[in-house]
Amino acid sequence: MSSKSLIWGGMIVGSTLGGFIPFIWNGGFIAYSIWGAIGGFAGIWVGFKIAKATGAL
Repeated sequence: MSSKSLIWGGMIVGSTLGGFIPFIWNGGFIAYSIWGAIGGFAGIWVGFKIAKATGAL
């Protein structure tokens, strides 16, 4: 896999999982946005680390 696809995949999965956190708490729209962004950034970071570890970067 290329580094782009690993980073994009991490962002998509991270923001999706981050969006589920407020769902558990019955949070509002702002909470979904904030946690989705946090999850997206975490996913980008994880995707970058995986790409670097596998030599795709």
